[in-house]
Amino acid sequence: MKVRKEKVKGKKKIIPESDSDYGSSDEELQEAFAKGLLKPGLNTIIEEEKKSRKNNVAQLKRKTEEMKLKLPWLERLDIVNPPAPLAPELALQMQETEDRRQRLSKGNKKLPQYKPGEDPLVNDFKRETMFHRQAQAAVVDGLARVKKMGIPTIRPEDYFAEMVKTDEHMHKIRENLARKQQATQRSEKVRQLRQQRKVGKQMQIEATLKKHAEKRKMLDEVKKYRKGVRKDLDFLDDKKKPGNRGKGDRPGPKGRRAVEKARMKNSKFGFGGKKRGSKMNTKESAADVSDWKKPSKFPTKGGKVKKMAKKATRPGKNKRVSMKARRK
Repeated sequence: MKVRKEKVKGKKKIIPESDSDYGSSDEELQEAFAKGLLKPGLNTIIEEEKKSRKNNVAQLKRKTEEMKLKLPWLERLDIVNPPAPLAPELALQMQETEDRRQRLSKGNKKLPQYKPGEDPLVNDFKRETMFHRQAQAAVVDGLARVKKMGIPTIRPEDYFAEMVKTDEHMHKIRENLARKQQATQRSEKVRQLRQQRKVGKQMQIEATLKKHAEKRKMLDEVKKYRKGVRKDLDFLDDKKKPGNRGKGDRPGPKGRRAVEKARMKNSKFGFGGKKRGSKMNTKESAADVSDWKKPSKFPTKGGKVKKMAKKATRPGKNKRVSMKARRK
């Protein structure tokens, strides 16, 4: 710390060069104290006088009266009233919230433990509800007083007011809203299509699994029939039951054609049963000649006699050999 010495009536006085020297570091102060430049009594503690504040009620009331505006109630619209009654649904919701918070804090040691009625979250909810009820009661009372004074509170149907924003600005707003609505509709449509695709895929999987299960069941029944465990073939007629619709039971022309085709096949081939040896001739069928007809010598076609073509016969082996020797 730099200092300068002055003589005052034969005594030396140490005066710092600037006020900034008081903010010197500890090392500089220690050096100055070691050299004897700092002496006791130079540093003094100044105690600030505590100001006494008085609550002058009369003066405050007088100032409050001066600040009040002497205006009619219609210009002030101030109301002091108790809050509106609490709805039962809201009271039940508040009670359930408080009970749930108590259960959570009771089972979890990490959460702070509160006594009933001291939970800040529940108290904040109650406070906001009180504000809402107070405002609701004030609106109801204020509308009643205004209607009693004969002042309309609803805008008339023929009310016209010029808008602050220009038509161009409103047109831009409408375009922006329309774009947002189209984007929302597009995203909703895509979501529905994706959901339908998932549902369709799930239905296809279920149908495939059901088909495999029915096929497995049919094979099991066939195995039982082959081994002799089952004596009847009723499991083959499951599709003919009222609850099971087959291919020919579908409505429309395709279904009708399938029914007709099945009927023709049934009339031609029967309904199953024994296949091996079904066309084997028996003694009675071999002796039955009732359906035999003598073939015609001159068969007809379209009512005209058709001349029979002479069939070329192949010569015998000896004759063919003689014919080859003759050619040589």
